[in-house]
Amino acid sequence: MKAKVHITLKTGVLDPQGKAIGHALESLGFGGVEGVRQGKYIEIDLDETDPGKARAAVRGMCEKLLANTVIENYAIDIGE
Repeated sequence: MKAKVHITLKTGVLDPQGKAIGHALESLGFGGVEGVRQGKYIEIDLDETDPGKARAAVRGMCEKLLANTVIENYAIDIGE
């Protein structure tokens, strides 16, 4: 089973990397970009067939290691 984890900064948390990307896009001629937020995307292959157990395992991974839950949100997609 494959888990896809999207990790993003919480609203209100400063994102200097996103700001730098926004400035770079602007300097390359991409106008109309009003804001950029960057994040992380992680794919995890699990040896699990039960989607509920897979989601619980990945949630534990996010809470303990993958995401800094003080400043980041995460979303988990479970698939094949």
